[in-house]
Amino acid sequence: MAALPHVGADMQVRAAVEPVPAEAVTSPASTLSLAPPLSPGRAATERAATERAATERAATEHAAITALIGSGQHREALAACARAYGAVLGRLCMALLGSQADADEATQESLLRAHRGMASYRGDGSVKAWLCGIARHVCAHTLETRRRGREALELAPVEPEACDGFARRQRGRAIRQALDHLKPSEREALVLRYVADLSHREIAAAIHLDEPAARKRISRALAHLRAVMPDQEID
Repeated sequence: MAALPHVGADMQVRAAVEPVPAEAVTSPASTLSLAPPLSPGRAATERAATERAATERAATEHAAITALIGSGQHREALAACARAYGAVLGRLCMALLGSQADADEATQESLLRAHRGMASYRGDGSVKAWLCGIARHVCAHTLETRRRGREALELAPVEPEACDGFARRQRGRAIRQALDHLKPSEREALVLRYVADLSHREIAAAIHLDEPAARKRISRALAHLRAVMPDQEID
């Protein structure tokens, strides 16, 4: 794709991207569940229904966006990416950066980079994995240039309801402390799996590993997380 035609083009593209609502951004504290498990039968039924619906929705979104990219309608494709995956990118950036302002900026920058790269998009993997891979690099750059002393993963918990606010804060604090004990590569793998909700194949594409290696990294990260939180159940 040729360079954007003038200095204001990025601003025009940015205006086409719908902002990600703050309430849509959650932390791993809210996605790595500590709740008591469901009965095996009910859990399997609910999991199958959820996975089936998610697969169908992802296939529809992927087909629509790749069709727009393939036909050269990159502005429209960008808007579709923002609608379909903006919240996922926001959660991913929030989990990696720990700052709402930085996460918002990283999300916008990720979408703008995706727009600039649409001419060279080959469709080898899912659009979602492609976008998360871009966001991962944007966040890595942000972390590298951050002022010394700022914490790399300061995940702000979602504002809880009054009735369970204390429990959520305690849970969020416990998970943040546990995540700090993981290697950056393991923490990133968990964020991609449980915050961005990528499949193992999509994670492999995003972090440039083969699928068995990605599965192994996630499994190892979960084992380490459980080891530092022996009194909590991690789903």
